[in-house]
Amino acid sequence: TIRFYEREGLLPSPARSSGNYRIYAPEHLERLAFIRQCRSLDMTLEEIRVLLRFKDAPQADCDDVNGLLEAHIAHVAYRVRELKALEHGLKQLRGQCGLSRQAKDCGILEGLAKTVTTALQPTERQASHGSSRPPNSSREKRPRGRLVTS
Repeated sequence: TIRFYEREGLLPSPARSSGNYRIYAPEHLERLAFIRQCRSLDMTLEEIRVLLRFKDAPQADCDDVNGLLEAHIAHVAYRVRELKALEHGLKQLRGQCGLSRQAKDCGILEGLAKTVTTALQPTERQASHGSSRPPNSSREKRPRGRLVTS
């Protein structure tokens, strides 16, 4: 929400009316549109914060902006590979259900039960590295709700 972006320091606090209502200037709307565009590209709040610093310093060299975008593209490519693997796994799971049967004989449910059991056991990589995430992918948790500005 807009207040969330204010609390995060991405959007400056607006002036207040005598009734304590927020009064947003065109600059607020422009900045909010920029933030929303970045969020639509799945950028983290920290990435947006860095981009806004450059936007606020138009004379600065944009090499770091290019570097940030390259890192983000690499992260997106990694996520695409993860999603393709997820799709493949789901299709394999779907293939375990042949004819219509009772739920107790459902191949999908059996496959999910096996998946859960396997998922509870750490992989070799997780045991030795503590995570299955790629290097440099410490992505922050982010809100997934939609921003409504009406």
